[in-house]
Amino acid sequence: MSNKEASTVREEETILSLAEFLESVPPGSRTSISDLSKKRYYQGGSIAGFQVTSPEIQLHCPSDTCNGVRFFRRSSKELPDIPDESFHFFYITYACSNCRRYEKSFSLAAQRNKSSEAGYCLKFGEMPEYGPPTPARLIKLIGPDRELFLKGRRCENQGLGVGAFVYYRRVVESQKNRILDEIIKVANKVGASSEQLKTLNAAKSEVQFSRALADMKDAIPQALLINGHNPLTLLHSALSDGLHARSDQHCLETATSVRVVLAELSERLGQALKDEVELNNALARLMAPRDA
Repeated sequence: MSNKEASTVREEETILSLAEFLESVPPGSRTSISDLSKKRYYQGGSIAGFQVTSPEIQLHCPSDTCNGVRFFRRSSKELPDIPDESFHFFYITYACSNCRRYEKSFSLAAQRNKSSEAGYCLKFGEMPEYGPPTPARLIKLIGPDRELFLKGRRCENQGLGVGAFVYYRRVVESQKNRILDEIIKVANKVGASSEQLKTLNAAKSEVQFSRALADMKDAIPQALLINGHNPLTLLHSALSDGLHARSDQHCLETATSVRVVLAELSERLGQALKDEVELNNALARLMAPRDA
């Protein structure tokens, strides 16, 4: 590499704050950090070392108290010094400032630039795992295959397209009847025709997954359509796409699409049933005899 090319690489290098790195960078990424460390002083005023910073960060807290993005602050008691000649390996733990129960731990390696507070940081892993939260309604929809789905989610987060695709396909195929049961509930609530209900119920007895989805493509309630499209048809189209001769990137994009459609379907199922319950309650209140 020429000096000019090396200079171009340095100019294009992404530099993040440590907070941005902890919040948004997946494991396995080595990133340049602008505020990696801060000076630590002896009592007399001379520099004793460079200690890693611990900025306040914002993460999703899934606790019942929070269930949203909250500020997290470091709960680890000690912060390590960061050398400039090699990477230093350490853990750092953060706790939600709101509920003060949910914690996130990071496994990191950091190296400081010589005579500077900036440097490089490598994230080996997180616990709980990296990635946006999985909606509770989606977890409820897939039920017994929760762990398989989360394995697929981890593969997706790490850019492992084939792995994510295989896990998601197994979950959808395995939980076909569970998904159909929820769709049938909505169909009954919205007054679907007897022919539609017959088609939906018949799909449950179909052993071949792709045929079950194809047979019921026109029977799904309008309330569950996604931008006018049948979500099961979308899933069928994605999951029938074989892995052979497909790149890992293509599989990753397909797996992500499957997850997004499943999540949206779970939300629409939950909302449709919720709306019907609220409507029935409202009608019951309005039709109840009033006291004289």
